[in-house]
Amino acid sequence: MRNAPTILHLDMDAFFASAEQASKPSLRGKAVVVGGLGPRGVVATASYEARVFGVHSAMPMAQARRLAPNAAYLVPRFALYKSVSEQVMALLRALSPLVEPLSLDEAFVDLEAGGAAWDEASARLAGTRLRADIRTVTGLTGSVGLAASKMLAKIASEQAKPDGLVLIEPGSERALLGPMSVRTLPGVGPATGDHLRRAGITTVEELAEAGEDELVRMLGKAHGHALYAMALAHDDRPVVAERETKSVSVEDTYDVDIHDRLRVGLEVQRLADRCVGRLRGAGLSGRTIVLKVRRYDFSTLTRSETLRGPTDDPAVIREAAARLLESVDTTGGVRLLGVGVSGLADYTQEDLFAQAAAGERDAAAAAEASEEALPDAAEERPEPAERQWRAGYDVRHTEYGHGWVQGSGLGRVTVRFETPQSEPGRVRTFFVDDPALEPAEPLPLVAGSDVAHLLPAGDQTSSVPASLPKSWSGTEGGAAASRP
Repeated sequence: MRNAPTILHLDMDAFFASAEQASKPSLRGKAVVVGGLGPRGVVATASYEARVFGVHSAMPMAQARRLAPNAAYLVPRFALYKSVSEQVMALLRALSPLVEPLSLDEAFVDLEAGGAAWDEASARLAGTRLRADIRTVTGLTGSVGLAASKMLAKIASEQAKPDGLVLIEPGSERALLGPMSVRTLPGVGPATGDHLRRAGITTVEELAEAGEDELVRMLGKAHGHALYAMALAHDDRPVVAERETKSVSVEDTYDVDIHDRLRVGLEVQRLADRCVGRLRGAGLSGRTIVLKVRRYDFSTLTRSETLRGPTDDPAVIREAAARLLESVDTTGGVRLLGVGVSGLADYTQEDLFAQAAAGERDAAAAAEASEEALPDAAEERPEPAERQWRAGYDVRHTEYGHGWVQGSGLGRVTVRFETPQSEPGRVRTFFVDDPALEPAEPLPLVAGSDVAHLLPAGDQTSSVPASLPKSWSGTEGGAAASRP
């Protein structure tokens, strides 16, 4: 284990909510909750102003609304979050070749491997400069932890929140960890924590005092050895630069259970197309198609089919997903559907016969559906995406310019017209089908922001990483936007 505190852990502060506040001047300093807005939606992120009321991530959205009824409730805008994340990750990769992203807003960095730090003073300087560069480029804040190991660096960044920097000095690790809850250690979840609590072990110090043999007896050899080492502040896990993407998937949770079999089939086809979009966006293909179905009683079924070779062809993936759906009973209703692809490769081995057959069957199915679809089934289909004005989404009006959806309902949509660089804007209301109003792309949080000028000479071409790990996931889908 190294002695110098040259492992850095960065965690952006309330990332989704902070990005929304930076994007929307009227929400700065106010309670903002980002997540699925439907009855089954959950909170993805809450601003620090909303956390005062007890709102936190993973909380049911209905509970959040009861705790903070006057907060602004917004649907996530992942295109914006990913673009900001790419800027942040570029700054991290300028410090070291060993950067291990954990999600869009969190990563480990081995500063010593990049020559950015070698002792306490240089590590603190690197962390301070990083925080300043992040604010300059994105307008957002991040908290930095510095320590001699990944476990301690993450603990330090938690202590630094919000918008701070904490360095754990070598030699102080045991004293720092001792009074902390056992849940602080990696690998101690609710079940393990309860098991230890029943044995009278609630702090890291008590965990260390229990001894390795006792922990192995209680938790098993691998888990017991690992927890005892961490209780002694020993963590030799290296920062891993590349984390292989094992699968690409998309899923949606529905506000009302879907009972109509035709609608279920159409949703699966739509999800398959979205999955292909992500697959191609990452330059990947895959052999195994996976269907996920959560039924009305919360039972979750998965079905998979492995093809002869990797593909990114939408017709082939739609065909496979449809075949998998045939083996699932959905008569009681469906609350969640998902389509994924695993067995990934960076090339395709196209099965031309399968593609041709899939194309013919798709055409036949579409013709049959158009002839036989029942009126009530058609009525259940959601309105076109461009008319679904979701709270927080960007729009543009031919007369008033750029704005964002503040709420919608009863055939009308309310828009606040402002940009990240403007003063808080005015609110106007339109009919949902107003031809002058259309969806728009998110605007940069900082005008003219560019990472390139902050990178060392010779690193300009690597200012934006090609891809990010797929470890992050979206919230459950929400219904049409409601007024905050």
